[in-house]
Amino acid sequence: MKKRVFSYVALSFLGVLVSAQHIEFEEYDLPNGLHVILHQDNSAPVVTTSVMYHVGAKDEVEGRTGFAHFFEHLLFEGTPNIERGQWMKMVAAHGGSNNANTTNDRTYYYETFPSNEEQLGLWMEAERMRHAIINQIGVDTQREVVKEEKRMRMDNQPYGNLFTAILENVFPTNQYHWPTIGSMEDLNAATLQEFRDFYKKYYIPNNATLVVAGDIQKDQTKKWIETYYSSIPKGPEITRNFTEEKPITEEKVVDYTDPNIQIPAYIYAYRMPANNTRDAKILDMLSTYLSDGNSSVLYKRLVDQEKKALQVGANPIGFEKAGVFAFMALPMGSTTEADLRKAIDEEIKKVQTNLISDKDYQKLQNKVENNFVNSNSTIQGIASSLATYHVLEGDTNLINEEIEIYRGITKEDIRNAAKKYLNSNQRVIINYVPESK
Repeated sequence: MKKRVFSYVALSFLGVLVSAQHIEFEEYDLPNGLHVILHQDNSAPVVTTSVMYHVGAKDEVEGRTGFAHFFEHLLFEGTPNIERGQWMKMVAAHGGSNNANTTNDRTYYYETFPSNEEQLGLWMEAERMRHAIINQIGVDTQREVVKEEKRMRMDNQPYGNLFTAILENVFPTNQYHWPTIGSMEDLNAATLQEFRDFYKKYYIPNNATLVVAGDIQKDQTKKWIETYYSSIPKGPEITRNFTEEKPITEEKVVDYTDPNIQIPAYIYAYRMPANNTRDAKILDMLSTYLSDGNSSVLYKRLVDQEKKALQVGANPIGFEKAGVFAFMALPMGSTTEADLRKAIDEEIKKVQTNLISDKDYQKLQNKVENNFVNSNSTIQGIASSLATYHVLEGDTNLINEEIEIYRGITKEDIRNAAKKYLNSNQRVIINYVPESK
């Protein structure tokens, strides 16, 4: 029996390899607004049950940031039927694994069980949605957990607040201004009632997508879903307010200090459109061309050939309503910020002026295909993709069709996107430097 449990746990951690073919799924809505997506794959005896709530850091308000991430922790505290401290023990005792994560746009919970425990996973997520316990002891406990997480991952980690520096300066007024972990002062100041109100507003069936993927029999799964979820009351419609930023029309330079570093980082951050746009996908391909791997343009020039950088990257950071395209470089030796900026600007100018070669274009397409296959190579990956495409892009079938969008991107599209979004008057330069002693 122990060997059997171990094998299921191993499967859940490593993921179940599935063929990179067309992903079949069925989706429907319950009367209370819960969106359900089912994917049946009986090739291995595991099932992932996941719920994505359409709530992230951008749904918070100034002065009360960090709530969505806080609930990622708080909603493991228990329910009237799951005692405090027993959630993860219950999952492990039945051969499963579980986790949760939060972004600026959504919060995601999941369990992966051996398929004979599918019903348990469905019941547990229904418990979380129906009547999670929000009490003072849970709030106080998880405040300390989140504070420790912030200390470890951000405050005491080299370059730990680099992403925060980007958000604060690229989005000075809208709801992407703060990181998902938010402010500890805000969490300390929040009352128990404020946490309960946040739960009642966002953790409702009509703001959630339930995905069940793996070794299921859909008729039975639908019966369990009806039993556990249909009686959860629909919540009030959610009004979402998002502030559109004014365009960046002139270059801005800011300094940001970090006591945990000795080598500065220089960031050149440009705004890009929302993640569900075609232009965002074009910029994704451009970032791959510029900095993905040792053979990429920026790495070859700045790290290999000229020895000006220890590290260099061009990364698109896509959100539901906006995005950032950020270059980042760590200088080598006496290399100055101006040296790095000049080299990066020269490579930007090249892609704005000339079409990339046929060879580089084909390499890009090959990488896109590989990334697409890898993202859907496990049951957990498929469950996450199905939820994400539905919640954040409004089209679940992009799990099959998005690759065609990438295949349709031309060399001219890449050049035009660089010309449109990567101009010096559209950027923020962040000098992320060691704190003076």
